[in-house]
Amino acid sequence: MNQFLFGIYPYIAMTVFLLGSIFRYDRDQYTWKASSSQMLSTKGMRLGSNLFHVGIILLFFGHLVGLLTPQSVYHLFMTAETKQVMAMTAGGIFGTLCFIGMVILIHRRLTNPRVRATTKFSDIFILLLLFVQLILGLLTIPASAQHPDGSSMIALANWAQHIVTFRSGAADFIIHEALIFKLHIFLGLTMFLVFPFTRLVHVWSAPAKYLFRKGYQVVRKRG
Repeated sequence: MNQFLFGIYPYIAMTVFLLGSIFRYDRDQYTWKASSSQMLSTKGMRLGSNLFHVGIILLFFGHLVGLLTPQSVYHLFMTAETKQVMAMTAGGIFGTLCFIGMVILIHRRLTNPRVRATTKFSDIFILLLLFVQLILGLLTIPASAQHPDGSSMIALANWAQHIVTFRSGAADFIIHEALIFKLHIFLGLTMFLVFPFTRLVHVWSAPAKYLFRKGYQVVRKRG
């Protein structure tokens, strides 16, 4: 089971993630959107959305850099123990921001009559899935604190690096890790699996190019 969940399932999830996204974009471009409900009600939207997006983006890139940076690279300027303390601190701060934002958004989604009327099952499902994943991530912080030598962090990084480089034996690195880490990884992989079938596909179309535009022209109608 360990070999399937952490040695084979990651490739199933990533295959569905990539091929499913391509298929949806090719067949259902009109559904390729965030389905924002801001026009229906602005109450709680700005604060909740900003906290959620800032928190989750920083968490994503923190995981990406933390898991995929080889030991030989970060050992040039810090120890595994220092890296773990930085990861726990940053994860706690960004996770808290994201948690507050998600509570606001979930409450708004479920209690605002206008927003609730246009909410689909998949919207609630992905919000709750993200929320559970966030809680699991926050719970890994005290679990990590029980291994101040950074051993668990190194094991998780070795697993991730073996997966992305298609090397065998990836699942063996985390076979003895705490259940909370395994649940966090499994649910994270499941999010990639369901990604093409939810509003999360709008992540592919994030307007990053606007950050690098040299100028804007504001056009107003004459009154």
